Amino acid sequence: MELLRFATAGSVDDGKSTLIGRLLYDSKAIFEDQLEAVERTSRQRGEVGTNLALLTDGLRAEREQGITIDVAYRYFATPRRKFVIADTPGHVQYTRNMVTGASTADLALVLVDARKGIVEQSRRHAFLASLLRVPHLVVCVNKMDLVGYDQDVFDAIKAEFRAFAMKLDVTDLAFVPISALHGDNVVHRSANTPWYEGSSLLHHLEEVHIASDRNLIDVRFPVQYVIRPRDDEHHDYRGYAGQVAGGVLKPGDEVMALPSGFSTAIETVETADGPVAEAFSPMSVTVRLADDLDVSRGDMIVRAGDEPSTSQDVEAIVCWMVDQSLRQGGR
Repeated sequence: MELLRFATAGSVDDGKSTLIGRLLYDSKAIFEDQLEAVERTSRQRGEVGTNLALLTDGLRAEREQGITIDVAYRYFATPRRKFVIADTPGHVQYTRNMVTGASTADLALVLVDARKGIVEQSRRHAFLASLLRVPHLVVCVNKMDLVGYDQDVFDAIKAEFRAFAMKLDVTDLAFVPISALHGDNVVHRSANTPWYEGSSLLHHLEEVHIASDRNLIDVRFPVQYVIRPRDDEHHDYRGYAGQVAGGVLKPGDEVMALPSGFSTAIETVETADGPVAEAFSPMSVTVRLADDLDVSRGDMIVRAGDEPSTSQDVEAIVCWMVDQSLRQGGR
């Protein structure tokens, strides 16, 4: 099945962890002992009902303070697709963790509190998702139950965010009115929003088209590790492990190793389950070459005749993850 990686984003207390907990709970993706532990903790804290946010708040400080600090990764699957969720924090001081979670995402969920509307952190996280080239953005207007499921509130937030998104590099933008606490439009369509004609959030996540987001033309395989067993049985084995960043790798393809520039052919492409006929982004594989070249960690395997351009001067936008300001000439 196809894999979709998505990250939550938005301001503090917009309900990101509760939404992820609701997705896991309503899609039957949590174990009974996990649910019992969450229910027990909720009772100990004197909360009414089950606090589904506790399913993703793994650090003790997070559970005690009721906030998200670190990026929490959760995995679940439906009959249509597999999912990797990155639940990222909303606090300004943990913005660097949001960047970490969104850096590998195919889609970003930006939550907006229906009572507060779009705030500074909502815009900041949407901008960062655009900066990281996350191709799909879903704005979830949460806590619709607290505004009486008012369509005018949803439409106003939708119009304001659309105006802001025109300044960003967003190719796919969708809006869903939800209540993570009660499950409205999260896994199933809600009768409380008869004016909403779109799909539930989970249905959108299952159907969003991501295959064309990846570059299947230009072969780019950065070598992350050289596999060279030292035992007698595999003394001739040399494999280059990494994650395919672009293009399609097939046995027999003519390739070039950079920066040396030597050419050879791919002998086999292997995964943990054995050899495969082809590999493409974002698969992690081991490539064996027909010739014994000097290829090291940090080198790149590309298709011969389709090499990337090289330069000593780089122009870039930097996400600066240090408390001190970036200064020219600093180390």
